[in-house]
Amino acid sequence: MTARIAYRRIYEEPSPQDGRRVLVDRIWPRGMTKADARLDEWLRDVAPSTELRTWYGHDPERFAEFRRRYLAELRDAGHREAAGHLRELAAQDALTLLTATRDVDHSQAAVLAGWLAESGP
Repeated sequence: MTARIAYRRIYEEPSPQDGRRVLVDRIWPRGMTKADARLDEWLRDVAPSTELRTWYGHDPERFAEFRRRYLAELRDAGHREAAGHLRELAAQDALTLLTATRDVDHSQAAVLAGWLAESGP
């Protein structure tokens, strides 16, 4: 059975339904203390490369291409181990992927959640 996989902003109040809370940003969120984040883990190695993140610039018109490029990055050696770890976490319990991005539906957290749900943990 696949556990629930969700994504949301790290600035939102944690919920008991979150399960494991994993930050999937490469950069620590502005204004957020580690205590306030209430994370189980910061998995920065699963985040998009700096080059891809900079190219994307959170432009919704580039999201489809960002998604395609990011999914390709998840298969490369630099991301593979972290992506596998995320799969293991998703197989164990409810998982909430956290990001500082304002538009979470056009973020790497959304891409990761969909990828995990499609391919199964």
